[in-house]
Amino acid sequence: MVINKVSRFVCGKGIAMVDYTKIQVQNDPMRIAYSRPAGEGKFPAMVVMYHRGGFDDFTLKICDDLAESGYFTAAMDLYHWPPLLEPPQENPFPRDPEIIKDVSATLDWLSEQNDVDMDRLGIIGHCMGGRMALLGASTHDVFKACVPYYPGNMFKAWSDDGPPPFELLGQIKGSVLGFFGNDDQNPSSEDRKKMSAELTNFGIQHEFHGYDGAGHAFQNFLAAERYREEATRDSWAKTIPYLDQTL
Repeated sequence: MVINKVSRFVCGKGIAMVDYTKIQVQNDPMRIAYSRPAGEGKFPAMVVMYHRGGFDDFTLKICDDLAESGYFTAAMDLYHWPPLLEPPQENPFPRDPEIIKDVSATLDWLSEQNDVDMDRLGIIGHCMGGRMALLGASTHDVFKACVPYYPGNMFKAWSDDGPPPFELLGQIKGSVLGFFGNDDQNPSSEDRKKMSAELTNFGIQHEFHGYDGAGHAFQNFLAAERYREEATRDSWAKTIPYLDQTL
């Protein structure tokens, strides 16, 4: 149920036309930032799992860039569970059971949008969002495309009672396109090989790309020391055609 709407937002690099709404997750309000493509019709949709910075200019630009490419985009505010700290990165990592509930609630909200084609759904995320994108794809069989960027902590459960996302990879129903910095340590090159081998073992179509001279968060233009323009351009140039072909 929509209980609030906030009008347009202008983002850092380029103009991001992002709207906000709120829904209820177990009687707790959760914000959703969403971007709608121009024009009419049923659009494929992308669920965006944000990085540690939450709804910052990077996350909102991802939403806008996807919308400009023809995808109705929805990003959930995972930091709605207690404790509620500011800035967002002061909060503990979201717990896996809560992440799964939030993805489910976001999908329910998308299903209520008349201009969303629920047969063409994908999920994307960066950093912890990459991990959560894989978790979301593993626990929701509606996703045909999953795009994790440098998904760390895949071998750790963010809860007291549940498997780590790595152990759920075999449940993914769609395909996976992943991007990694070759200088990253979390995920490391060995982590990447293990994930690829696991996906191969279950017959899940996937393609991984690594970039020399790039570490963690190489797409994040808000972190100058980490941002790598060439890797950013190449990975995004691979992302959109993959989505176009898959969705």
